[in-house]
Order: sequence, then structure tokens, then C-alpha cells
Amino acid sequence: MLLTVLFLILSALVYFGVTESFDQSIVLFFSQNVGNPTLDTIMQYVTESGEVLWMLAFGIVLLVIPKTRRIGITLMILIVISTLLTGYIKCGVDRDRPDFEYEGSPFPVEISRDTYALFCEGGANASYPSGHAARSMIFGIILGYALSERFPRGAYLLFLYPVMISISRIYVLQHYPMDVIGGAVIGIMLAGVMAKRTKLYKLFDKSKT
Repeated sequence: MLLTVLFLILSALVYFGVTESFDQSIVLFFSQNVGNPTLDTIMQYVTESGEVLWMLAFGIVLLVIPKTRRIGITLMILIVISTLLTGYIKCGVDRDRPDFEYEGSPFPVEISRDTYALFCEGGANASYPSGHAARSMIFGIILGYALSERFPRGAYLLFLYPVMISISRIYVLQHYPMDVIGGAVIGIMLAGVMAKRTKLYKLFDKSKT
């Protein structure tokens, strides 16, 4: 409930332009500080790792392996839900993506926007919330939970992944800071709340045996 209220507040702030000055200033800073070939390439590949097809492929790999099959199913369900949910919210908020020209090293791969929302025009050009941030947060929470008993301290390192994804989305000028914050909140809601309500946590109990 608290996460839902938080997300609604964030969405209202974005919709009414309250955070516009903050968002623009952060993206402007990033746009003026690209140009390191190594860092540019790293950020571009990091951001592409959060693309929905790559994440589904990872879920399929886990699905094929008997010991991780239940984790793979959980990830794939939440990836699909988060992708569709963020897509339709983007249509409703209808916030344009950052209008800054990227002047760093040429992209080795085409930057994906991967917004999926049927019967919604212009969704691919909408910015809030970030589907990449939502999916990467789901990855961090679900995989961290699955590894928490065997690697109680190391499991927390998985949360670096959603942080890196969120920073990379701003770095490649695809999202504003509030976009990735909103996406991260959705990821937490789905992985932490919905997974419990649908009793997905029982799958991990069986996978640890």
C-alpha cells in the first residue's frame, strides 16, 4: 500500500511537471559529460542488457535448468507483467523522452526503447516510468532472494544491477531521473508484493531443496 501511494505521488509530480527542472538539469549534466569511449560503450551495453527480449532469454535459460526452473518461471511472469504495465502507464502519463542529442561514442548497437502497449499510439516515445528500471529491479530482488540463504552477503551485490541500469538509461539520454525512480518502485511492488500475493515465494522453498 505504501509503495502504491509513493508511486502515485511520483506519477503526479511528473505529470504536473513539478520535477521538470530537476530532471532537465540532471540529463543536461549527463549530456555534457559523455565522450569517454570506454565508459560510453560500457553504458550502452549495460542499458541493452535490460531489454525485454534479453531478459526473457535469461529466464528461458533458467527455465531449462531443472534446479532453477521455478525461478525462471517467476522471472518471466514478472518481466512480462512489468513490461506491459510500464507501457500502459507511459501512455497515460505521456511524457516525452529527453530531447538532448547524444554526442558520445557511436552506439555499437541500436538503443532499445522496448515499450509495449497495444492500442496506444506514441507509447514508444513516452518516458515515464522506465521499463528497464522496473525489470532490472525485479531481477535484483528475485535473484537476490533466491540466493540469500547460500550467499547472504553476496546476494545484496545483485542490487548493483538495477542501479547500473538506471544510471545507464539516463547516461544514454533515454530517461529522466524520475523515470527510473518510478520504474524501480514498480519493480519493487511487483517483485515484493505481487509475488507474495500470488504465492510465488513457495517456488523458492522447493527450489532450495
